[in-house]
Amino acid sequence: MEGRVVGVSGKRPPRVRRQRGAQESLAQVVLGFESIVVFLAWLVIYGLKSTPDGVEPWWAIVVGSVFAVVMIAASGVVRWRWGIVLGWALQVLLAASAILEPAILLVAFIFGGMWAYATIKGASLDRRNARLAAASATANGD
Repeated sequence: MEGRVVGVSGKRPPRVRRQRGAQESLAQVVLGFESIVVFLAWLVIYGLKSTPDGVEPWWAIVVGSVFAVVMIAASGVVRWRWGIVLGWALQVLLAASAILEPAILLVAFIFGGMWAYATIKGASLDRRNARLAAASATANGD
């Protein structure tokens, strides 16, 4: 028993975390918070029974849940270029859901603007940080 306790007590070096850029960090935050708001927006569609004729209102809860889970999953893949494209596609889908409830368009504009800022400005910050890191490495005489 003591052997297990000693092994867990911290003799292993801590795991080195992967370096994340500003674009990835900002995009994850936006998609994470947006997933909550999107789920709540689809609850509004359910409550107002704004689903199309022939579609039961409870489908709004299903669609909202799936939409929120996909957004959370997308926040995990924004480190790759296709993850950013997936995020843009989710923004378009959110705006398209304003067909059912026009107030969702306001949410789409707010989070779409936040997504644009996160991806565009985040990429700009990442390029600047890479440029500064490269300049400081050569300035030391290496």
